[in-house]
Amino acid sequence: MTLDASPAWQALQVHCDSGLGTMAMSRLFKDDGNRTDKFSHEFDDIYIDYSKNRITEETLSLLFDLAEQQDLSGWIHKLLSGEKVNDTEGRPALHTALRANHQFVTGYAEEVQDKVDEQLANMAVIVEKIRTGHWRGFSGKAITDVVNIGVGGSDLGPLMITNSLQTIKSPVNLHFISSIDGSQTSNLLGKLKQETTLFILASKSFTTIDTLSNAETAIDWLEEVIVDKQEIYSQHFIGVSTKPDMMTEWGIPPENQLIFWDWVGGRYSLWSAIGLPIALQIGMEKFRELLDGARIMDEHFGTEPYERNLPVILGLIDVWNINFLNIQKKAILPYDARLKYLPSYLEQLVMESNGKSVNRDGQQVGYKTCPVLWGEVGPNAQHAFYQLLHQGTQKVMCDFVALKIRDDFDPSSHSDKNESLKAQHGLALANCFAQSRVLMLGDDAIPDSLKSSFDSPFKHYPGNQPSNTILMKEISPKTLGMLIALYEHKTFVEGVIWEINSFDQWGVELGKLIAKETRAALQDTKLAEQFDSSTKGLIEKVMS
Repeated sequence: MTLDASPAWQALQVHCDSGLGTMAMSRLFKDDGNRTDKFSHEFDDIYIDYSKNRITEETLSLLFDLAEQQDLSGWIHKLLSGEKVNDTEGRPALHTALRANHQFVTGYAEEVQDKVDEQLANMAVIVEKIRTGHWRGFSGKAITDVVNIGVGGSDLGPLMITNSLQTIKSPVNLHFISSIDGSQTSNLLGKLKQETTLFILASKSFTTIDTLSNAETAIDWLEEVIVDKQEIYSQHFIGVSTKPDMMTEWGIPPENQLIFWDWVGGRYSLWSAIGLPIALQIGMEKFRELLDGARIMDEHFGTEPYERNLPVILGLIDVWNINFLNIQKKAILPYDARLKYLPSYLEQLVMESNGKSVNRDGQQVGYKTCPVLWGEVGPNAQHAFYQLLHQGTQKVMCDFVALKIRDDFDPSSHSDKNESLKAQHGLALANCFAQSRVLMLGDDAIPDSLKSSFDSPFKHYPGNQPSNTILMKEISPKTLGMLIALYEHKTFVEGVIWEINSFDQWGVELGKLIAKETRAALQDTKLAEQFDSSTKGLIEKVMS
């Protein structure tokens, strides 16, 4: 039996067709004054209001039935204990073991704890040496700038976290290179000095063309002033990979290597040694606070019943929106500029995980899976694509992310700077709450005193756009750890419901292989004869 023909799925379809699928959310709020109390939860430093969705208590009950039918609790146990949930690659997905700290672990997840401890200890030594100025370049001067060379999970996670925690000042300047076109690399290197720059070469497979190409460019730049090539590798490079032998062969000495494992997916790797830039930014103690925040969410995910389990609830609501309300687009809208890279990070997490059309049995699915996801800092997005959200023809679900308090000023102080920051934070919250309200209510949000000025078809707001509001206490290592783990587990919940493997990414592989073949044809145009006429023509055009 296919998923969409199963009893729980069919019960949800009947429920949707009974009227809820077309009902206005404004009516749901009018009919139930306690709606927000029923459809919101607070856990530790995170509060989530999901009342602005077209759901009732019956909807959630039927969604929990679907979760039971799909054995979600069994899959959660498999994930957290280290069973091989990544079945197409025959391995576990043990990112949770990276932050477990010997707590709440069983099975293979418990067995790997000593390996995790060892790498964290090695990482702490390197972090201390760099942050205290004891890591010296070839000329004897202390390192002042660290450049992370990576792509995908080896770039997006560390970039997102370090930017989010920018108010924690680092003794070194951090930079990130990911672009393969060379412009990002050349522009950055023109601002740095060879004698005080250290590179982190971060690559899970140590075969990624983008990353290795940028690393070779960095070596060429270092060789402009460093005669002894051994000094380049020993004093100006750190490697982070699952392939120590390949790092050594490339030239990085073992004492400059940090290791993680093939059971850590790239998009989940910021919790491993790939998080070295994060630790350099905030220090090892606060890096462990980041891990602790994620572990707190892991335990919540693994122990709470569905009715109070935040990743489960949010994942199931997305399934409801996608598969029954036919809403296949999602916007991530943080209302703090420090979370600028959160949408980009979640694009990879969600779409690389669940952008699948084949189930675990290798059969084509007959239902929608992953939404198209994008986003932007809320105030910027308001002046960009909110027009589509409010008056376009597309139905879009949104996640608003905001802070209860700003953590970058002293609340007891009354300085002009603090008062200005408080006022700006209040304005950000006002915009966040107002936008989600208008998206839900549409014209019903217009005050009576203004209705006459909105009496025009060009000023009509349909509303009924669903959203969640995630309110964090503050931006801290702990709360960020909780937030990212929340989205990781929510994504896994959706994959379980849809019967897909959320941990492989075969869709990425073919493009890499064909790129190597195409690169060879750019070097020898005779090889392009085997290609289609479009690709052949493009190669000939750039080579002419």
